[in-house]
Amino acid sequence: MPTDFDATRALFDLPERVIYLDGNSLGPLPRAAAARVAHAMTEEWGKMVITGWNRAGWMAMPSRIGDRIGRLIGAEPGHVVLGDTLSIKVYQALASALEMVPDRRVILSDTGNFPTDLYMAEGLCRTLGQGHELRTVAPEDVLEAIDGSVAVLMLTEVDYRTGRRHDMAALTRRAHEAGALTVWDLAHSAGAFAVDVAGTGADFAVGCTYKYLNSGPGGPAFIYVAPRHADRARPALSGWLGHEEPFAFDLAYRPARGVERMRVGTPPVLQMAALDAALDVWEGVDMADLRARSLELQDRFIEGVEAACPALTLATPRDPARRGSQVSFRHAEGYAIMQALIAHGVIGDFRAPDILRFGFTPLYLRPVDVDKAVAVLAEVMDSRAWDRAEYRTRARVT
Repeated sequence: MPTDFDATRALFDLPERVIYLDGNSLGPLPRAAAARVAHAMTEEWGKMVITGWNRAGWMAMPSRIGDRIGRLIGAEPGHVVLGDTLSIKVYQALASALEMVPDRRVILSDTGNFPTDLYMAEGLCRTLGQGHELRTVAPEDVLEAIDGSVAVLMLTEVDYRTGRRHDMAALTRRAHEAGALTVWDLAHSAGAFAVDVAGTGADFAVGCTYKYLNSGPGGPAFIYVAPRHADRARPALSGWLGHEEPFAFDLAYRPARGVERMRVGTPPVLQMAALDAALDVWEGVDMADLRARSLELQDRFIEGVEAACPALTLATPRDPARRGSQVSFRHAEGYAIMQALIAHGVIGDFRAPDILRFGFTPLYLRPVDVDKAVAVLAEVMDSRAWDRAEYRTRARVT
């Protein structure tokens, strides 16, 4: 049966009199999460103390919840594990992939990739000290840039600024034809639309859970390793919980089987409790319905903004197949406009140098919300409400 988006909206604790268009940066609070975390604190941590690792199943959470995420990204069961941050998971996946292609030294990415991915690649190249280099090209030039020198293609599927979506299947196929491996960052994909890491042949994939998966600020990241690599990939960060027998307390590292070896530090139990509750929202959600509604909302927003706000320039591809689940517009005064918009009850965000960014999450966003957001944005632009000193003062987080 069709997905009931009114029912999914009721599962979120949304702020009153606010239209929230920033779930692509931080998802809102699922109603069940607070009680689930409280239970983990009082009934598990409080009453079980350290025995909760066994009695409450804390140690198994990274794998158990990893499989729940795996179903949303098209992964084979048992090949996704949670823990640490996305930056750590990027580093792990990239280091393992480079070691598997020892005769090449080039990491290929694009200029639209999220900076932290590029920073991790640069740092890894320095640490290895073997002549590795990070090579970036424009997003539209990636396919042609994949050649016999490339060891690893490292891309974020959806551009965090513009919402432009890479063709994962085509680029992975081209990388494999050239003898390279792939690392896909799904930060703006997981929970935004159906992903098929197994079907497209991805080698590694990583992602965060606090955007479209709604785990809360600082929620744990995940990593996927394809079955063909799972017992071959060696983790550069060989942490205690990635050991084959952590409680044997060996002085020498022996990697665990499969993706379990990609665990590093102690799992964040309370944050995973929130994520577990958030993933309950997805029960009964058809990903095809989600995608159709997302594109409907995006098209409605684009049409409305272009009609009412001619000073804004669309930065997101018009072709729906080339979009993630966000819409971005450009304006030289983008930061001030966004601050004024937030002050008027419509929350999006700003990305330098000039992008106003809006996320579209059908789980809680309705067509009426889109229409109201367009009307508020039009009023902000028409009245020049943004042209005030307080809206031009840059906060630490934009």
